[in-house]
Amino acid sequence: MHRRPGLSARLKLTLSYAGFLFVAGALVLAVVWVSLLRYVPEHTARTPYGLSPTRSFLLHSFAPATTASLVFLLVFGLLGGWILAGRMLAPLTQITDAARMAGNGSLSHRIRMKGRQDEFSELSDAFDSMLEQLESHVAEQQRFAANASHELRTPLAISRTLLDVARKDPTRDRGELIERLHAVNTRAIDLTEALLLLSRGDRGNFTRESVDLSLIAEEAAETLLPLAEQRRITLDVTGGAAQTSGSAELLLRMVTNLVQNAIVHNLPADGTVTVHTEAHGDTSVLRVENTGRRLPPELVPTLTEPFQRGTERVRTDEHAGVGLGLAIVHSIVRAHDGTLDLAPRPAGGLLVTVRLPGTP
Repeated sequence: MHRRPGLSARLKLTLSYAGFLFVAGALVLAVVWVSLLRYVPEHTARTPYGLSPTRSFLLHSFAPATTASLVFLLVFGLLGGWILAGRMLAPLTQITDAARMAGNGSLSHRIRMKGRQDEFSELSDAFDSMLEQLESHVAEQQRFAANASHELRTPLAISRTLLDVARKDPTRDRGELIERLHAVNTRAIDLTEALLLLSRGDRGNFTRESVDLSLIAEEAAETLLPLAEQRRITLDVTGGAAQTSGSAELLLRMVTNLVQNAIVHNLPADGTVTVHTEAHGDTSVLRVENTGRRLPPELVPTLTEPFQRGTERVRTDEHAGVGLGLAIVHSIVRAHDGTLDLAPRPAGGLLVTVRLPGTP
């Protein structure tokens, strides 16, 4: 924003200090002056200590001293105010320098103001916390953009290779080529739609309505039942109504992703997936629990990161997904002001708990 130049805060504080000190001194001297006028007699009077001077003589002698005192107070106030204002505004200068560095793209700088807690230290700590979160968010976005570019480039490179092979070898079976191109193109479309959905969830710009998670869970389970039967997985939906407020479309995608992951990352056969919904106080809870191999504890926190498929989890290639399933779930949960908790089961598999704000 363009602003006209004005006085600095330090100069304003200096003038304020000096002006206050000058006015205070002038009032004190004025009181002394009035006292001389009121209590000192006009003529010389004899006292036990000798002759007292007249009022005119005292006033005449007091005037130069008053002027000198006021000049001294003004100069002292300006110098002292300038020094004090500089010391008081030094923390703001540090914060301003850090803000300028952040504006130029340097997010790693921290103020880390020393000293006891006061208003400036609280502002400094809040600013450092903001920079830390901003740096983490920017790094996450850059990592996500790099991963997305790599993931999108892969199917495009495969398609180009298949087309080059078909052009150089006209005798190659075109039916097989078309089938492989169709599979690659479908994967690219799925990845693009997942990226768009993830972006939509991060923005949180959707219309909210009353949604029952139990109905959403039943719909998702009904949709994925053929996949569960194909893999000989028992799929159960239990619990009761769990009302929340949000986008029915996004919440359905959230539950569908969780149930699909639970089916795909399961035992080769005879596994189980349990979807449970309940209302607990002012919170609506959704739990998706599945059997499977034991997961290393250090692997679980990374599963919600984009393109982290969990290489140690059992999966089939046809349902491996694009590596955004739990990332989309995490994004949708955050957009609905909820929490997502992932915990490995002692016997193997994963327990996913989603907590969303409940509604009457």
